[in-house]
Amino acid sequence: MSVSKFSSTVYKYIKESNPAPVHLWDPPYCGELDIRVSRDGQWYYNKSPINRKRLVKLFSNILKKEGNEYFLVTPVEKIKIIVDDVPFIIVDIEVNKREQSQEISFLTNIEDKFSLGLNNPLRITFKPGTQEPIPYVIVRKNLEGLIDRKTFYRLVDISETHYYEGVKWLGVFSLDTFFPIIEETKLHSL
Repeated sequence: MSVSKFSSTVYKYIKESNPAPVHLWDPPYCGELDIRVSRDGQWYYNKSPINRKRLVKLFSNILKKEGNEYFLVTPVEKIKIIVDDVPFIIVDIEVNKREQSQEISFLTNIEDKFSLGLNNPLRITFKPGTQEPIPYVIVRKNLEGLIDRKTFYRLVDISETHYYEGVKWLGVFSLDTFFPIIEETKLHSL
């Protein structure tokens, strides 16, 4: 595939800054490319940082996860890349309250904005040994973002206790759905 055909295929996703419909594309596998996304969300090509934000945005818009592997995908090719943890970092939070409900919105390191909800749920894991929380949220489809420390603290700051599946949890409401963070009884062991 020529570079110009690749460029024309994905150009509109740069211009519109929208994710491509990669879930609809199943092109043949074309090998690996030395692109890596580090745990802190920095993209690298041949071990050098990619500092052009538009290029990172392009790559993120054609990113697809299959199993535990990540690929850059166009309608005609699929190229494997390495992602150390997850491809996005959540860098900010916004809370909009309306009467009895609220909507929590997140902003990623590549300026994608989305709301915490049924399609974008929260997931918390805990580091073995220290039990430090490691918070993730689905950014789109099956692509997750790691919530950075300051944003997670802000999320915890707006949390409340609520019974979830018969157990009292600390968590947050967004779009009329409760997202548990930690069982209340486990708060004292942290």
